[in-house]
Amino acid sequence: MKKTIKRTFRVSKYVIYRETLVDYKEHFWSFLGAFVGIGIIAFIQSHTLAATENIFLIGSFGASSVLIYGAIQSPLAQPRNLVGGHVISALVGVTIYKLVPDIIWLSAPLAVAFSIVLMQYTKTLHPPGGATALIAVSSTGKIPELGYWYVLSPVLSGCIILLLVALLFNNITSNRSYPSHTRFKRLLRKKHEHPHKMKK
Repeated sequence: MKKTIKRTFRVSKYVIYRETLVDYKEHFWSFLGAFVGIGIIAFIQSHTLAATENIFLIGSFGASSVLIYGAIQSPLAQPRNLVGGHVISALVGVTIYKLVPDIIWLSAPLAVAFSIVLMQYTKTLHPPGGATALIAVSSTGKIPELGYWYVLSPVLSGCIILLLVALLFNNITSNRSYPSHTRFKRLLRKKHEHPHKMKK
């Protein structure tokens, strides 16, 4: 019993220690990536449209930035998830808006729920995608008027900008690597451990 308690305490202490470590270099590159990625989209927004017509700078890009610049090893932050999750959710959001445009209490939950399921089904789960779907059904002004163009711009174009910046700033140092290849490494390990199973 004492050994179990000591071991639990030791593990907890280690986890707390690791979680509270401050890696200034990591934070610097996270800051720089997010600043440049969102900055480019904001620059395009400010030089293309009036200040009252906020189309390119949708809120879900802020949430995506947290993942792709601050949690780059997360499965939810990988390029497939970033682009696929947003695009699928945007398609869902626009479609739901066209089907039930004036019933927000129905269109909002339908858009988010369907986007989650489709992202799960296509293995592109990206939490900010839910917000992208919600924006399509709940916004006023220009966004509803865009229709399916919303999928291409701002959603797809914004994702590509964020991704290109992430590929640059997340690979500048040897300590950061994006996209993460952990899934690929896991498959290789399984192949070497159980070659007969992989052949089947």
